[in-house]
Amino acid sequence: MASRKRSILKNSLYILITGIVLSAYGCSSDKTINRPNIILIFIDDMGWADLSCFGNVAAQTPNIDRLAAEGICFDQFYVNSPICSPSRVAISTGTYPQRWNITSYLAHREQNAERGIANWLDPAAPMLARNLQHAGYATGHFGKWHMGGQRDVTDAPAITDYGFNRSLTNFEGMGPKLLPLTKNETGEVGRIWEKAEILGEPYTWMQRSEITTGFIDTAIAFMETTEKPFYINIWPDDVHSPYWPPFEEYGLVKEAGKRGLYLAVLEAMDRQFGKLFDYIQTNERLRDNTLILFCSDNGPELGAGQAGELKGYKTHLYEGGIRSSLIVWGPAFLNEKAKGTRNKGSVFSAIDLAPSLMAFTGTETPAEAVTDGENMLSTILGNSSASRTAPIFYSRPPDRKNFYGFKNLPDLAVREGDWKLLCDYDGSRPELYNIVDDPGEQHNLADEQSERASAMTQMVVAWYQSMPKFSPL
Repeated sequence: MASRKRSILKNSLYILITGIVLSAYGCSSDKTINRPNIILIFIDDMGWADLSCFGNVAAQTPNIDRLAAEGICFDQFYVNSPICSPSRVAISTGTYPQRWNITSYLAHREQNAERGIANWLDPAAPMLARNLQHAGYATGHFGKWHMGGQRDVTDAPAITDYGFNRSLTNFEGMGPKLLPLTKNETGEVGRIWEKAEILGEPYTWMQRSEITTGFIDTAIAFMETTEKPFYINIWPDDVHSPYWPPFEEYGLVKEAGKRGLYLAVLEAMDRQFGKLFDYIQTNERLRDNTLILFCSDNGPELGAGQAGELKGYKTHLYEGGIRSSLIVWGPAFLNEKAKGTRNKGSVFSAIDLAPSLMAFTGTETPAEAVTDGENMLSTILGNSSASRTAPIFYSRPPDRKNFYGFKNLPDLAVREGDWKLLCDYDGSRPELYNIVDDPGEQHNLADEQSERASAMTQMVVAWYQSMPKFSPL
């Protein structure tokens, strides 16, 4: 305990987490004390094939691989947008982000208005965290938020307004935060976001390469000071650009360019997560009563991460932009036969996690709540190989018609069973792929399968037209 506090002081975090360390949530009732804990880890801009357990031979992620070896890997898990903010809305609410007018990353007010998107997520959205909080859970968000409170948007709701008891974020959220410093091989120190202080106090500047540890230390402190079951988000800045590995490594890897820096950040992130995994796995109270879910918010930046044979990158509706490497760990909850296996066939998405985790915790969904997700708990725990029954729908970020060398990108996409269709808003230029046979989306079968292409086109266009349109908040 003393060593942990010394570590927090060393990292200049003490002032930010004092409230967490000292806060008391009171004794939990017998009804809630044995309910399972949940940790949702959401990596930033990591490619589907970037973990060594998903095939990366250029870098090693042994701590995350250990999680996979004791858990289940899912090959056909999808997030619900190929870009940050809407992807985070989807996993937080269990709904399509189009319902809340967040279809691209949130930026300055003027840019948000130009793209016709909100400045922040409506606090009335059906948050998983709030539902669990009402059910007796202690809830914490530690890491990147990016659903309101960024650049010059200084009046967004606090993260705690969305159902979290405590939060610690970066420069894209309201509330206590860690702000990134950089240090190159000569020891020169700089800042990534010069004016991040305008989003309010308290804040602590610390090395970009150590901020994931800062979030993890704060999450551990939160776990240690509550007797209630907990739901925790750990959403690091890693592995988003700009890439700043530990300065001792910076000079060695920068010669390898963007990819080399990215891989060094990836490996550094894995080392930092080792502390969290060790803490859970060696704590008898937590090891057999905690479920960890690990995935990425969207595909990789061009020239940095990789998605294997999948086509496309971050911001694209092709597989490389929306497929995410999901790992589920929880020794007491997973089917014994499924531990250490790879589920290659089950298709589901981030909007399905909220209803699944509600079912996992025995929490009732409010009758009036909007939901687009399905309860996939049996598949998540390895008791079934079922897929989501409804299609998964997408619309591209409105400012990304041409990006990363791809011209005239499709506007809409839908995955239904083995098939995926992409088209424009008016249904023109359909592309149809059998994703099971052609995960790289190389063979457009729209002409050969014209009836299927027509039906799926009508389906996705109708879905998009049914989504509400809001004025920016």
